[in-house]
Amino acid sequence: MLLAMIAIGSWVTQRIEETVVRNTANATALYMESFISPLSQDLARSSVLSAGAKRAMDEIFTNTPLGDRVASFKIWKEDGLIVESSNSDLTGRRFEISENLRAAFRGEVRADFEELGDPEDSNERAMGLPLLEIYSPIREVWSGRIIGVAEFYEVATALKEDLERARRNSWATVALSVLLIGVSLYAIVLRGSRTIDRQLEDLTRLSEHNTALRLRVQQAVSRFTAMNDDAMRRIGADLHDGPAQLMAFAALRIDNLRAEVDQPRALAELDEVERAVKDAIREIRNISRGVSLPDIEQRSLDRIVEGVADAHSARTGTEVKVRMHALEGNVALPVAVRICVYRFVQEGLNNAWFHAAGKGQEVRVTLTERTLRVRVLDEGPGFPDLPVSADPPEGGMGLSGLQDRVESLGGIFEKLNRQPRGAELRMTLDLGGTT
Repeated sequence: MLLAMIAIGSWVTQRIEETVVRNTANATALYMESFISPLSQDLARSSVLSAGAKRAMDEIFTNTPLGDRVASFKIWKEDGLIVESSNSDLTGRRFEISENLRAAFRGEVRADFEELGDPEDSNERAMGLPLLEIYSPIREVWSGRIIGVAEFYEVATALKEDLERARRNSWATVALSVLLIGVSLYAIVLRGSRTIDRQLEDLTRLSEHNTALRLRVQQAVSRFTAMNDDAMRRIGADLHDGPAQLMAFAALRIDNLRAEVDQPRALAELDEVERAVKDAIREIRNISRGVSLPDIEQRSLDRIVEGVADAHSARTGTEVKVRMHALEGNVALPVAVRICVYRFVQEGLNNAWFHAAGKGQEVRVTLTERTLRVRVLDEGPGFPDLPVSADPPEGGMGLSGLQDRVESLGGIFEKLNRQPRGAELRMTLDLGGTT
């Protein structure tokens, strides 16, 4: 706005000055033409004025009210010759034709205010007065042809005062207008800013409330997951220690009864019962092994991951590489996170064994103060174009259930294909939302 004020103020004052100077120059030129033109008709035939014309000009510009207004004058020919001048030293000399002089010979009235930069203006500069330099065409009376140019310098003290007053008024008007606009804009922006601040405060409170709710939901889900896994672990232990043991006892009793049965039909039925009991024992042990968990609460992250990898290697006879980049230190992982890591690695290795035949199985764990990232990789054929909810390997919980478990803790679950071949399961948890 300041730049606009300066630009507008400069433009307005310049236009006012140009208009005032032009109007003053036109009026003065018209007035002077009534005196100068009749005395300069000799220029139509000659490059000098007659003695009578010179004497008449001297009388007009000496000791008269017009002479008090006009500080000096020059009469020009088109070739740059000064035919007559109030300064006799300039009479008969030639100078380079200026743009104003050239325009005057084209019939225009030109004027400059306090711009005395031409070589022939040295005497006028020395006067130290505010001068209005006017170029007025001199026309032949009967034909209207331009035969010369009268250049005269009017003392413009009153004009200078008027221009200064106009400049002050113009700048004051522009400044006041810009000030009013600025105050209005400031009021509008201030009101809008306060509205935005209030809305921002409301949004901040709402965001904090939503964040608190999200954390509470994640913590509740974490507690529920921990409770659910604990219950599953107890169920698995109960299955292993209860029905599995009873079924094993029943199998032993069947073996003891076999010696006392001698009928072929009864032996065949006894064999069927024995097979059913052993199948039931196998199913119960598989179920208990799938739902039971080790003592995760007392284990560190590296022991949990290595324990899963060792158990998988022992069960499948395949090699599993484990790479830990864990700065565990004071990072306390909730039980739900430890269980999630256990299940993720367990399911990821099961998936790698089922789909990749255990080739290139690897577990990579990175733990910082804020983020936990677990990756399970293999060198198999990669994931086919199947949805996440595809059927899991035998004894597994499935990628769909694994994804639900990870996302319930606010984490990100990804399944990727590696290059040139292989698959990767990736889990990323923000620990800030699970503690």
